[in-house]
Amino acid sequence: MEPLVILLAFAAGLAFKRLGYPPLPGYLIAGFVAHELSLGEAALISSIADLGILLLLFTIGLKLNLKEILAPQIWAVAGLQIAIAVPLTTLVIVGAGMVFPILMLESITSAWVLALALSFSSTVFAVKVFEDRGESASYHAKLAIGILVIQDIIAVGFLVLASGKLPSAWALALPLLFFVRPVLHWLLSLSRHSELVILLGIMLAVGGAEVFELVGLKGGLGALFFGVLVSNSPLSRELYSSLDGFKDMFLIGFFIQIGYYGFPEQHMWFVAAALVVLIFLRPIIYFLLFVAFRLRARTSLLASSALFNYSEFGLVVAVFSVSAGILPPEWVTTIALAVTISFFVATPINSRIHRFYSRYGSLLQRVERTQRLQAETPANLGNASIVVMGMGRVGRGAARRLVELHGETVIGVEEDYENVLIHRKAGIRCVHGDATDYDFWAHSGLKDKSLILICLTNHSENLVAVELAQELGYSGKLAVVSRFPDQRDELESLGCIAFNLYGEAGHGFADHVMERLV
Repeated sequence: MEPLVILLAFAAGLAFKRLGYPPLPGYLIAGFVAHELSLGEAALISSIADLGILLLLFTIGLKLNLKEILAPQIWAVAGLQIAIAVPLTTLVIVGAGMVFPILMLESITSAWVLALALSFSSTVFAVKVFEDRGESASYHAKLAIGILVIQDIIAVGFLVLASGKLPSAWALALPLLFFVRPVLHWLLSLSRHSELVILLGIMLAVGGAEVFELVGLKGGLGALFFGVLVSNSPLSRELYSSLDGFKDMFLIGFFIQIGYYGFPEQHMWFVAAALVVLIFLRPIIYFLLFVAFRLRARTSLLASSALFNYSEFGLVVAVFSVSAGILPPEWVTTIALAVTISFFVATPINSRIHRFYSRYGSLLQRVERTQRLQAETPANLGNASIVVMGMGRVGRGAARRLVELHGETVIGVEEDYENVLIHRKAGIRCVHGDATDYDFWAHSGLKDKSLILICLTNHSENLVAVELAQELGYSGKLAVVSRFPDQRDELESLGCIAFNLYGEAGHGFADHVMERLV
């Protein structure tokens, strides 16, 4: 029956994609339909989902910067949000038990435990949102992911305490694994440019989870930890790219799995709806906390919107609590429904969040603090007349070539602040900025430059930058990279100079060879 489940997931995902949504809600619906039709094995789908989550946490570890997590705007905001959200959610849970006795909890402690689980946001959802928008390296993405990592750590601590079993004494030896880093980097260098890179990544994710399980800790934390061990290697980017497609494929199993907790009864719909209404306070709480910690309104809004949902961890806690006799079984399906609905609510909001800020950004800016963090200070483009937006491999190469031709009139713009510092050390003029940031286009003087090259990682992100340029009346030349002929045609229809990376590669190769032969 598994092929039919795959067919359902594909059909539902494709339908939502055609409607202008990400495929994710379709996978959720496919799970409920498959469960009602008794298609597929829940145990097999659960195993696929578990592998997807391990690969997700491992890839997060590959890009994790521990110094960023220790920043107050991450750990303090995460803690304060939990302190505010848990009491409010507890009231809703207690009220639900009064209205529907079948959901009544035996003690107020059980309500607090459930409220804690529901105070977390979905790591899977947030990562998918940022990847689909091409914003994984942005500052607001790093803020949101950092908060989710803090929540994962709190989750592990809760499970340990709730189980009544402390980690074994061997857990104290886990920091010694940092001495294994040179060996892991060596193995990665031996595996480069082959399918062995994929195999090594899966082995480290699954193996790391097993190591942590053996010492009484949650396996997901082990996958995250082993990702950190392999990070900061010259080949960690290749490892991340190699695992990206596999991670996305297995994560589909996670979304399908939610439907296998059972189709909800009528009273569960009412309680889930009440919980979803409560979730509308979450982005407001996050936004105000971020602004209080000297972040811009735009950064605060984009990070908050990605945290606008319930977490799959709520299901983990519910299943654990039912087996321990803390919760009645009906709460598992109720929470599964609340998680599902929260994904449906958050998806269209996140897909339109840039347009929302373009329209209402001036109102949101009224609550900004005068002093800002260094990473949030406005960029100064100086006397540059040529701007390269996106300093990845393509943008960096373009910037260096343009500097050879036009000297100091060229400047790069990069959304990853750490990469900005790296480019500056390498002698490349570069400032911190986001090509999809309305404020950056409006206030940095971009619209007065003669030529802007847009070299972002995602076609939809490129289109957002082009739309902002046109909206703000940019009259210079826009040159944009594309990867497929239809993308090139779309960019040319907008009046851009479009460069097809794959289509022009052979042309550039031939020119290079002929130049060397002369």
